[in-house]
Amino acid sequence: MPLPIKVSIVEDDADTRARIAQSVRADRELQLVGEYGVAGEALTGLARQSPDVLLVDLGLPDMPGLDLIRVCAKLYPDCEILVFTAFGDEAHVLAALEAGAGGYLLKGNLSHDIGFDIRDIKAGGSPVSPLIARHLLARMGNAKPAASQKEGECALLTPRETEILNTISRGYTYAETAKLMGVSATTVHTHLKRVYRKLSVSSKTEAIFEASRMGLL
Repeated sequence: MPLPIKVSIVEDDADTRARIAQSVRADRELQLVGEYGVAGEALTGLARQSPDVLLVDLGLPDMPGLDLIRVCAKLYPDCEILVFTAFGDEAHVLAALEAGAGGYLLKGNLSHDIGFDIRDIKAGGSPVSPLIARHLLARMGNAKPAASQKEGECALLTPRETEILNTISRGYTYAETAKLMGVSATTVHTHLKRVYRKLSVSSKTEAIFEASRMGLL
């Protein structure tokens, strides 16, 4: 069996932290290696534990979560950073992604086990809550396609690839997308990897941005 995904949590609210920790411990594919209420403790612990995925809140008492993300993204480039917060405004979302976060989830909008999102981001995906996906699409919808866009560039993606990326951009998970389209989750992953290659990106969030910019969505 593959090694479990090592997870650390940085969340100042004890009840929320306990709920996430319980969900992680209940998943046999995950291993909880650290729980922290403040950023300072997290930085000390991360140096010893080398987690694969870091779940971090933005509203920490001793250091802005954005600063913690920047530090961790620089010190631990192999660690995927997944934001788990109550801040759903565009400014926080874009700042977190620019700081190095690979996914963005809202605390009050989780309808499924967070273990799925942890596996998703570790596999190269960029889990985002539906509201966050709409923010990103709305922002890109206001941006005009690049002036250098070549004729026929909109045909860069196949109809199936476009359909899958469009569904993912609306906030559906890989499993939900597969069910809606009547294909396997593996097929969805395969199509998305082709999309990443064609658009010269490395994550779902980047693919949505680039495809929207190019007028493909």
